[in-house]
Amino acid sequence: MENHTEVLREVFGESSSDGEDFDPQLEDEKITDPIPSWEQIKEINGLWLCRDFLSPQLQSSLVSSVLNEGWFNGDSHNQAMRFGDLPAWAIELSSSIREAVLLGDYVSESMDLVTSNGWIKPCLLPSNLLWREPLFDQLIANVYHPGEGICAHVDLMRFEDGIAIVSLESSCVMHFSRAEEGGSDIVEDGEKHQLMSKIPVLLTPGSLVLMSGEARYRWKHEINRKPGFQMWDGQELVQHRRISITLRKLRQVD
Repeated sequence: MENHTEVLREVFGESSSDGEDFDPQLEDEKITDPIPSWEQIKEINGLWLCRDFLSPQLQSSLVSSVLNEGWFNGDSHNQAMRFGDLPAWAIELSSSIREAVLLGDYVSESMDLVTSNGWIKPCLLPSNLLWREPLFDQLIANVYHPGEGICAHVDLMRFEDGIAIVSLESSCVMHFSRAEEGGSDIVEDGEKHQLMSKIPVLLTPGSLVLMSGEARYRWKHEINRKPGFQMWDGQELVQHRRISITLRKLRQVD
């Protein structure tokens, strides 16, 4: 079985984004460990983060593939949607996501939970989602310039469970908050404010987020990149252009 780096290298090629040749040995040094490291966001069931999903070289190649589509020519074009037949690089990216889940050692083909010495480990992605075909058939690519983000939302119900988000170029903090309506309220200076705790998740370049179950349906996610809102470990992140790729599966209508 090919690991996820090899799958992506096949589609993106061996050359750098500026077209210059480089030493294959140097490229290998840029490729991260083929065994992805997954982090479970413990406060939110079904939310997983793989920070080392793409090496710097593969990030550069993926950015080039996205920009070469010509979707973002012009200042007013910052989002592109594709349904059904996805670009070759997006299909390979989907395959790489599946490989990363399998290599993450949290799932098996027949089980949604893996038992080891009496301990039940949560799965990265339920088997009915992991083995569906295609894994994804809808893509959104977004370009965010400094200060631009996205408001709190739950993805539309027209899409099935199981959503993947790949982050490129600039780090950012994505905040998750419960989607239930009518939450607890607090009164301050005679005004009601909804009591809503937000869970911050740092998305570094080349990272992958998987959302399923509660994370997909019961939690909103948002990115506020206005000055003063992108804080991590007490320091504000320096904002540059950020590209995100979201992969989803359309719900079948009977």
